Formats: sequence, C-alpha cells, structure tokens
Amino acid sequence: MSGSLRSARLAAVVIVTAMAAIVSTPRALASDALWGLLKNGGQVVLMRHGLTTPGVGDPPGMRLDDCSTQRNLTDEGRRQARQTGDAFRNRTIAVERVLSSPWCRCIETGELAFGSTPQVSEPLGNLFGRPENQARQVAAMQALVGNWRGKGNLVLVSHGSTIVALTGVSPDVAEMVIVTPQSNGKFVVAGRFTAYER
Repeated sequence: MSGSLRSARLAAVVIVTAMAAIVSTPRALASDALWGLLKNGGQVVLMRHGLTTPGVGDPPGMRLDDCSTQRNLTDEGRRQARQTGDAFRNRTIAVERVLSSPWCRCIETGELAFGSTPQVSEPLGNLFGRPENQARQVAAMQALVGNWRGKGNLVLVSHGSTIVALTGVSPDVAEMVIVTPQSNGKFVVAGRFTAYER
C-alpha cells in the first residue's frame, strides 16, 4: 500500500470518528441539560405510555371502563415505565403531580413510573381516530401546561397522537417531551429524551 493511500485511509478514519463524536455528543448533552431543568422544577413532562401489545388505535368495542378491551402494556412497556421512574428517583427529581389519559396503558405507565395511581384527565385522552376532539383537547392541555406554576414538575402521561397535537413533537414509546411554561400562559418545548435502557 502506498504512503499516500495509507494517509488517505487514516484521514478518512479520523474524519468518521470525529463525525461520530459530533453526532453522539448533542444527545448526551441534551439529556444532561433536560435533567438539569427538571432538577430545578417547574417543568411539564409529557410522557407517552410504554410499549403495548401490537396494533394501531383501539380494538373494536373498546371501553374505557374495561382494560381487557384495550391495548395494554407489555412486559417491556412495564420495564420502560419502571426504569423511567427509577431514573427520576435516582436523580431526586421532584414530581409534584401526575395526570394521565383515561386509557389503561397510560394509567399503568404512571403508576409503575411514579408509584401511585395518577389522576385521570380527559384532555390527555387518545386523539388517534378522533379528530373531532382535537381542538377542544388541545385548548384544555394548553391551559393545563401553560399555567403550571408548581415548585416541582407536572407529569402528563398520554398518547403519541395527543402529544404531537399539542407540541408538534411525535414521541416514541415511553419517551418524554419536556416543556417550560411561560409567564403569558404559553409554553416552549425544551427537548425530548428517554430515561430507560434500550
């Protein structure tokens, strides 16, 4: 192998390594920054429920008062919820209040993560396949989020369709979107991350 070819390959390796470092660093820094925000309190955490049994939307005949008619968390989804809660406790993040969609998968996610049954909040309900509810629910969520003034953090456990309607961010399962309330009753999206081991 010629010296120039060897040098070119070495340069390529250095460039690829540097690019990998650049790509991976912001994610770690973003998580550190978001944990810092949560440590200071006053934030709102929009968390999508953990992984569920396969399917899209809800089974035919689904009833909110009967979990057996719904898509529910899998063992993996339960693990995701528990590890998220462990991450909050390990970092002594203050959770002042937990609200949940009426769907069983959200209630169970909140229970497993934060240790008690969350208060059910209808505006956090699933918007998938229910476009007629979007304007009303988003308005109610905007008021809930924008007016949060607690010293600790407010956690809202909901659905991907509902969180994206409010924030424009489509979270993965058990992913969190952190938003900061503003003095005018609105909010800004601070970032997103997961706290469980993939």
